[in-house]
This record gives sequence, C-alpha cells and structure tokens, in this order.
Amino acid sequence: MASQTQGIQQLLAAEKKAAEKVSDARRRKANRLKQAKKEADTEINTYKTERERQYKDYEAKVLGSRGDMETKIEISTKQKIHDLSESVKRNKETALTSLLNIVYEINPELHENLKL
Repeated sequence: MASQTQGIQQLLAAEKKAAEKVSDARRRKANRLKQAKKEADTEINTYKTERERQYKDYEAKVLGSRGDMETKIEISTKQKIHDLSESVKRNKETALTSLLNIVYEINPELHENLKL
C-alpha cells in the first residue's frame, strides 16, 4: 500500500510539474505574441510615414506647391489686365470716332405712319 501511495504522490507531483510547464509555456507564448505585435506596429508605422512622405513629395512635384500656383495665376491675371489696357489705348480713338460719327449723322425722315 505504501508503494501505491508513493506512486500516486509521484503521479500528482509529475502532473503538477506538467501543469507548471504548460502554464509557463503559455505565458512565454503570450509574451512573444505581444512582442511580435509591438514590432509589427512599429514596422507598420515606419512604412506608413515613409509612404506618406513619398506621396507628399510626388504631390509637390506633380502639382507644385500652392504658392507656386497662386504666383502663376497672379502673373497671368496681371498680364491679361495689361493686354486689355493696351488694347483700350490703341482702339480708344477709333471707337470714339465711330460712335461720334453715328451720333452726328442725322438724317431727318418722316415717321412711316406719317408717310402718304
């Protein structure tokens, strides 16, 4: 009977050691998963910032900066205003002369209702 009790005690001790090893293995696995997740997050953030930087560089290269566009529009507007002013200066006298000729040219006629 003593040998049976001793055998049972050994089985219980072995079961306890096995349970400890399993729990230790689970703990290590959980720690490794947490560490892997942190490393993956770090890599993802690094990749994301790099891609955002590349996109902004590409956007600036293709579209130009907002200041460049504003400057180009302003220069274009000033050029158009200057061209219109020059056109007005060149054609002012001709337009006034034509307008005055039309106003001064008076052909008195009877109204069509008064004609017989």
